[in-house]
Amino acid sequence: MKLGIINGWDEGCFKYVKDKGLDAVEFCVNHNYDSEEFLAKANEIKGYSDKYGIPVGSMGRWGMTRIDDNGEIIPEALQADKNVITAASIIGCPVYNCGVNFVESKSFYDNCNIAIDYLGKLIEFGKEKGVKIAVYNCRWENFVVEPKVWEVVLSALPDLGIKYDISHCIYHDGNYLAEMRDWGDRFYHFHLKGCVYFDGDVYDDAPAGLDCINWGAAMDILYTKDYDGMLSIEPHSSYWHGKKGQWGIDYTINYFRPMIMPEDYEYEDNPYMP
Repeated sequence: MKLGIINGWDEGCFKYVKDKGLDAVEFCVNHNYDSEEFLAKANEIKGYSDKYGIPVGSMGRWGMTRIDDNGEIIPEALQADKNVITAASIIGCPVYNCGVNFVESKSFYDNCNIAIDYLGKLIEFGKEKGVKIAVYNCRWENFVVEPKVWEVVLSALPDLGIKYDISHCIYHDGNYLAEMRDWGDRFYHFHLKGCVYFDGDVYDDAPAGLDCINWGAAMDILYTKDYDGMLSIEPHSSYWHGKKGQWGIDYTINYFRPMIMPEDYEYEDNPYMP
């Protein structure tokens, strides 16, 4: 596994990630960013990645409405996804994260078929570019977020993965350990975002490690599922900013670093040990 963080794509962002001793960076090229402008910067971004030795482990586009009120694909949205996937291919990023919005005028069954059609188009395009496609489990313009939908959509699309964030499961009263057990073999990307949640309400998206999540158990499941992707730190708190926010990031880095088995770990077989 590679420990990384969500950040921007300017040169200073790559330097920041390098100076933190992290292994990778993630981009959120959300609905408010022009996908063509981002694509035009792809070679420049690739240069920064090479200069600092920081690979781009994942990128995605959150918050974009992809399906109109009649259940039809919005051509501009599909093209925006393809633009960012093309940029990912140029930069050398292996995973693209996206979602599909629910159309209220359509049934659950119809919405699942619409999502299968849309995501299937991205998967085929991604194969041409060497980029895998994953759905994020956040509900921001997306309903492909939980087992009842995954059972339909992911079953129909065996090459589709999941970008998983434990906090989104907790905030909708799900069982994240059960979801990880049942779906962890489809994880393409994983967020490290803490959460403090009690009395049915969100208190804080705390630095991971200073929160309510059983991160040890979560890491165990990732290992048992042979997950070997990026662990991406997501600073997302409305409280942790400035000096405290940077210390929180350092805390999360130091908290998770001992949980990540080094790639060059050496051992000797012992008949009395596993």
